[in-house]
Amino acid sequence: MKIAITGGRGQLGRTLEHVLSPQHQLLILDLPETDITRRGEIDSIAQLAPDLVIHAAAMTDVDGCARDPTAAFRANALGTQNVALACQRARAVMLYVSTNEVFDGTKNAPYLELDEPHAINPYGASKLAGERYVQMLLHRFYIVRTAWLYARGGNNFPNKIIAAAKAKGRLAVVDDEIGNPTYAPDLARAIAELIETNHFGIYHLVGEGTASRYDWVVRILQLAGMNDVPLARIQLADYPRASTPPRNGALANFAAATMLGIRLRPWQDALEEYFNEPITHP
Repeated sequence: MKIAITGGRGQLGRTLEHVLSPQHQLLILDLPETDITRRGEIDSIAQLAPDLVIHAAAMTDVDGCARDPTAAFRANALGTQNVALACQRARAVMLYVSTNEVFDGTKNAPYLELDEPHAINPYGASKLAGERYVQMLLHRFYIVRTAWLYARGGNNFPNKIIAAAKAKGRLAVVDDEIGNPTYAPDLARAIAELIETNHFGIYHLVGEGTASRYDWVVRILQLAGMNDVPLARIQLADYPRASTPPRNGALANFAAATMLGIRLRPWQDALEEYFNEPITHP
């Protein structure tokens, strides 16, 4: 299969390249060569004649989206519209990578694919608008929502926590924001399985199990050999930031597990691999 990956140099894009390249012909698209917010990219992508476009490009700086909602909607909504139109012209399948932040966080259990989205911040609203464009313009698509994604290398959450712990000697961490830490190689392998099914629809693909930010940080520091770093529990209300995240952003992998047998492993096991396995890919 010929697969184009937008955002191909990002943490998920690089991991998808590693996972998919043995079986598929890949076209890696990213800035500055490919700017999905330009109308001209509709024809440019369509002319590549992909069988599938995995749309991973996005403005993912959640606080940056809150500070500049126009930029967020330009990239995440209108950029996705352009990619969907390119898929329409090329008669290609589209897989759109979305987020748990399309939900408002008021549910007292993990969100199912059947739950009605209601975003409460510009990042979530812009990604939800992208979902709507995909659904309006295409018949053959996968919408994959994920949460708290991290990969080896770069400015990921575990690296940020370790750096902050070393610099400050102590940390204050939110304990009332819930989600699913998701390791990019696990998500990439699940996507590789999903695209072979032609079972189109909306899927939640996240690390199995839920955690608070505090739970995640505790385990990161344990695996990094930094158990002695003092940790204080704080509330979301005590942590000023530009964006308001959903208090409960946990997703349940219901559709893919039930219908297709696609599951990701427990987030604790994936995090252990992140620290213990030799680095053999981005």
